[in-house]
Amino acid sequence: MRFSLQREAFLKPLAQVVNVVERRQTLPVLANLLVQVRDGQLALTGTDLEVEMISRIAVEDAQDGETTIPARKLFEIVRALPDGSRVTVSQSAEKVTVQAGRSRFTLATLPANDFPSLDDVEATERVRVPEAALKELIERTAFAMAQQDVRYYLNGLLFDLREASLRCVATDGHRLALCEAPLEGGAPTKRQLIVPRKGVLELQRLLEGGDRELELEMGRGHLRVKRDDVTFTSKLIDGRFPDYEAVIPIGADREVRIDREALRASLQRAAILSNEKYRGVRIEVSPGQLRISAHNPEQEEAQEEVEADTRVDELAIGFNVNYLLDALGALREDTVVLALRDANSSALVREASSDRCRHVVMPLRL
Repeated sequence: MRFSLQREAFLKPLAQVVNVVERRQTLPVLANLLVQVRDGQLALTGTDLEVEMISRIAVEDAQDGETTIPARKLFEIVRALPDGSRVTVSQSAEKVTVQAGRSRFTLATLPANDFPSLDDVEATERVRVPEAALKELIERTAFAMAQQDVRYYLNGLLFDLREASLRCVATDGHRLALCEAPLEGGAPTKRQLIVPRKGVLELQRLLEGGDRELELEMGRGHLRVKRDDVTFTSKLIDGRFPDYEAVIPIGADREVRIDREALRASLQRAAILSNEKYRGVRIEVSPGQLRISAHNPEQEEAQEEVEADTRVDELAIGFNVNYLLDALGALREDTVVLALRDANSSALVREASSDRCRHVVMPLRL
């Protein structure tokens, strides 16, 4: 096996794939990348048996062959080489040589036959979605995923395939983020699947936006995302996602329209003096304004007032300030709406002109 290419061209697929490789493995070969050269094309594969990433790029001076090379060492070597250098990788016996200018590195390999591959996805549904749309859906919801919750089905992102749209939903039991995008040509069937946290974060890192279309293949136990240069596969969480539509407040008719950036800045300042454990802030709404206050065990206090377009009077409600800030950070418009009902009900946070993306934040007793 042999191939050569520019350092920068090599670094991009390496960076995509190396993140999937876990630093601690049960199998030595999982610390390696599967490197395959066929018909002038290089394919790099990394996996941790849950998530698999295959990145492809055209190479020159190519001889077909395959082997596995230590992932982190190869990535660090290529990253440390000078800009513009040409990298040549060649295999002889059980060693691989990486050469660039006057630099030369010899790495140990393991047989390609030992490298595990994820099962083939028997696709039951296939949909096409613009890359920019999927990137936006994940960016605006993934922050609400749970981390290491015993309710394992919350440690991931729900892909809810509906008749004419794809919806992404995440919740950790204290807040919920939902965003949807239309699907041209619609979806073949209704389907829900939960992609685990690591898969979501790798997919988010991979997506670049732009006009390209992605193909999503959904099987019984896997989701596969195909782009011309990359194939990403993730196992799914086998569980039932809660009925998230039941959590979205109905009858939250007390609306506060407010400048997103002004509210965000005020919350950030008030948060400095909030209780470090509970992160609670108190929000009081009166006609034309919203008052934010925070206290901590040292008897320190913060107060902020923000102009708001509202007729709501005498409503006070407590929230975890981090959850509100996360929700505001995921919205894009200058004006946002807080839809409230009473001091014991969840708040709905959305953009003023659209409810395509909605965020639910549970109240906090202060």
